[in-house]
Amino acid sequence: MSEARSPNEERTHRKRRLAASMRLFARYGFDEGVGGHMTVRDPERPDRFWINPLGRHFGHVRVRDLLLVDADGTVVEGEGKVNQAGYTIHAELHAAYPEVVSAVHTHSLHGRAWASLGRPLDPITQDACAFYRDHAVFAEYGGVVLDPEEAKRIAVALGGHKAVILRNHGLLTVGGSPAEAAWWFISMERCCQVQLLAEASASEPVLIPDAEAESARDLLGTPSMGRFNFRPLYEWIARAEPDLLE
Repeated sequence: MSEARSPNEERTHRKRRLAASMRLFARYGFDEGVGGHMTVRDPERPDRFWINPLGRHFGHVRVRDLLLVDADGTVVEGEGKVNQAGYTIHAELHAAYPEVVSAVHTHSLHGRAWASLGRPLDPITQDACAFYRDHAVFAEYGGVVLDPEEAKRIAVALGGHKAVILRNHGLLTVGGSPAEAAWWFISMERCCQVQLLAEASASEPVLIPDAEAESARDLLGTPSMGRFNFRPLYEWIARAEPDLLE
C-alpha cells in the first residue's frame, strides 16, 4: 500500500484499477461467458479480497459491483455470487504469497491455445523476455478447479513467478498491484499469439540468447514496468468508459 494514501484511498485505487482491467479485457476479447476472474487484496484486511461478481460481463463491471469475500468465500460486502473455481484458485494464491496483491485468470484465446502445448514461452521477442525464467507451467489438468488441494498445487507451481501457464486451461498472472497483474496477462496473451504465429511459419523462430534475454527481463519485467505499461491503458479506458469508476 502506498504510504501517501489512507487505507480507504488505497482501497479505492485498487478497486478502480481492477474494474478498469475488466473493461480492458472485455475490449480485448479475453472474456468468455461466466469464465474469468480477477482479484485484489483488501489493504486493511489482507485475508479478504475483492472479486468480480459471477455472471456480470466484464464490459459492465463498475467499482461498486465488486464483491469482498473472506477467507471462507463468504461475500461480506456487495451483492452477487462468486465464481467458486475463481474463489478456490485465488484464495490459495493469496494465502500462499502475501506479496501477491492481485491475480488474474481468464479464458483468452491464444493463452488457451498455447496452454494446450504444456510448454513455457520461449524468448523469441523482446516482449517475451519479460517472462524469461519468470513463469511456470502447471502440467496437470484435473477439471474445473473446485478442490482446494489442486488450487494449492497451482500456487506451488507458480513458485513466486509473475505467471503460470495452466496446461489445457489458460494463463494466470499475479502482481503487487492490479495494474501489474493485468498488464502481465495482456502481454503474455500477446506473446502466446506471437509464438503460435511464428511456429506456424515455415521457419524456426530464432531464440534470444540467455544473457540478452535476462538483461531484457531485468529491464522490462519489473513491477514498476508493469505498472508503467498499464498506466496509459487505464487513462484510456477511464476516459472512454467513465461509468466504470462509479
